Amino acid sequence: MEYLIVGLGNPGQEYELTRHNIAWDCLDKYPAVSSQIWKSKFKGLFTSFDYSGNKYYVLKPQTYMNLSGESVQAMMKFFKIPLSNVIVLHDDIDLDFGLIIFKRGGGLAGHNGLKSINNLCGGPNFMRLRLGVGRPKYGSVSSWVLSKFSGDDLILLDRYFELVTAALEEFCNKGFDRASNKFSRKKIEEI
Repeated sequence: MEYLIVGLGNPGQEYELTRHNIAWDCLDKYPAVSSQIWKSKFKGLFTSFDYSGNKYYVLKPQTYMNLSGESVQAMMKFFKIPLSNVIVLHDDIDLDFGLIIFKRGGGLAGHNGLKSINNLCGGPNFMRLRLGVGRPKYGSVSSWVLSKFSGDDLILLDRYFELVTAALEEFCNKGFDRASNKFSRKKIEEI
C-alpha cells in the first residue's frame, strides 16, 4: 500500500519555527524522514521511506499555504495515490498548544491549506493530524500563526516533536484507527 504524508507550511527563512510551519518542523524531526534526501518536484520537496511493508511518500508543498493543493494534486496523480491514503499534518488554532488530534474528513475550519487540497484533490475525505498551536489572547490570528514560537511553547517544542513522532510511528505501524485511538486528544504533558 502507498500513502502520502503531507506537511503544510510556507517556504522561506522568515517562516522557520513559526506556528504555521509546525507540520514541517514535525516532519523534519521524524526519524524515518530526517535521514532521507529531499527532492524538488511536484511544486514541493518530497522524499519517501518504507515501513511495515508500505511505501510512504512525504511532501512539503513549496507553493505557500493557500496553494498547497497544487502540489498535493500533482504528487497524488503521479504516484496514483487515492485521496483516502493521504494524511495532512497542519497547524490548528482551535487546539491548545501541544494537543494533537487525528481526524478523517469533515470540515476545514477556515484553514486555507486544507481548503486548497479539498478544492483541487477531490474533496475533504483525507486523513488529518491536527497540531494544536493555540489561539492568540489578543491581536490577529494571522500575526499569531506567522509568529515564531516563544516562551514556554519554545521550551516545550522538542517534547511536541516527540509526541508527533510517536503518533506517526503508530500510524505507519498500526494504521489510522489505532493511531487515532491511542493519540487523539493527547497533549505533550501526557507523554
